[in-house]
Amino acid sequence: MRVRFHTLGCRLNEAEVERWAAEFQHRGVALAGAEEGADLVVVNTCAVTQEAVRKSRHLLRRARRANPKARLVISGCYATLSPDALADLPEIDLLVGNRDKDRLVEIATERLGLDPTVRPTVDVAAPLFARGRQRAFVKVQDGCRHRCTFCIVNVARGDERSRPVAEVCAEVARLVAAGVHEVVLTGVHLGGYADAGDGDLADLVRSLLAETEVARLRIGALEPWDLPDGLWPLFADPRLMPHLHLPLQSGSDRILRRMARRGTSGDYARLLATARAAVPDLVVTTDIIAGFPGEDAADWAATLDFVARAGFADLHVFAYSPRPGTPAAGWAGQVDGAVRQARCRELATLAGAMRAATLRRFVGRRVAVLVEARGPAAIPGHWSGYTPGYLPVRVATGDAPVPVNRIVEVDLVGVSDDGAALLGEVFV
Repeated sequence: MRVRFHTLGCRLNEAEVERWAAEFQHRGVALAGAEEGADLVVVNTCAVTQEAVRKSRHLLRRARRANPKARLVISGCYATLSPDALADLPEIDLLVGNRDKDRLVEIATERLGLDPTVRPTVDVAAPLFARGRQRAFVKVQDGCRHRCTFCIVNVARGDERSRPVAEVCAEVARLVAAGVHEVVLTGVHLGGYADAGDGDLADLVRSLLAETEVARLRIGALEPWDLPDGLWPLFADPRLMPHLHLPLQSGSDRILRRMARRGTSGDYARLLATARAAVPDLVVTTDIIAGFPGEDAADWAATLDFVARAGFADLHVFAYSPRPGTPAAGWAGQVDGAVRQARCRELATLAGAMRAATLRRFVGRRVAVLVEARGPAAIPGHWSGYTPGYLPVRVATGDAPVPVNRIVEVDLVGVSDDGAALLGEVFV
């Protein structure tokens, strides 16, 4: 019996898929190779925007077409929020909501009567490498106690809960022993991580650095509040990667209040100053929502101004998407769709300039790069990876290709013509 996974959306979804894959293999279910058919297909859906919902439905139908005889299991936020909307899809054999997704493998095995046919494996990294991934995502926290007026994730994911420090350390240690060099900590509200016995996010990171031999540790997206003061000194350890994704959402304080965000633009600017003073060469990226209800030209100008002054390395830009079940979806003052898209394009232009400036700032440096995959097909002799600051690099290797999943010293010699990545040469 072979299983194939599909996921979209956040890194938390990716972490869950990695864990399910390992659990299925432990039960004797093999992973389907790229050219192999699957007996079981598991789809982890997203519902953060209406576009994510559309993509989730498309992914379900595509998975069925590609594997017409397979059993199809669906989970994730779309499956949790809209189970009735999925009732008319004959593609689905089993729906597992977010409340039960930690038991998805057990539930699927029992309810679908799965009959594994291969010897179980305990190689926790095998599913990761089989899917062409080198960085492992580890879920340490789920749920959110805050109620941003645009966000449906707190409804889909439920209340906050955190995994014990010892449990996370044990999982990371197993991944490292299996050959994983880089681990990314993920959660819905990572800054709210709280182990009753062992403390906050800083304590978790400190324990991972002290008790495991992970070569590269990253922290996933962090809301810019609830961050423990003890976090910043930990970046003195070169194994903690100097990149943070801190969602801003708007540079207008009026809009931030309407969003029920827990801070002002000034608070965010002070956080940036603190972080950059503590962590040399820190790379910061962010999220911006364009066209939130009530956002006028002055609000948008404030956002553009703040973003330009903040010096972000890159932006994730989203047009506001009304989500049924959230307060903002029913408010007056919905911004016209064409205006939302125009603002997205304007911000994307600014993001491109900021990204190019950041890449140029690192030219001439020598950095460690985890080689993750072969580079673009149109550029032979190159492999791709990321710097510690999570900047993409195309590494020229010539006639001596560097093995994937190897950390190598790379001289950064330029920026690609398309402005998408740094160009590097392996230091010999």
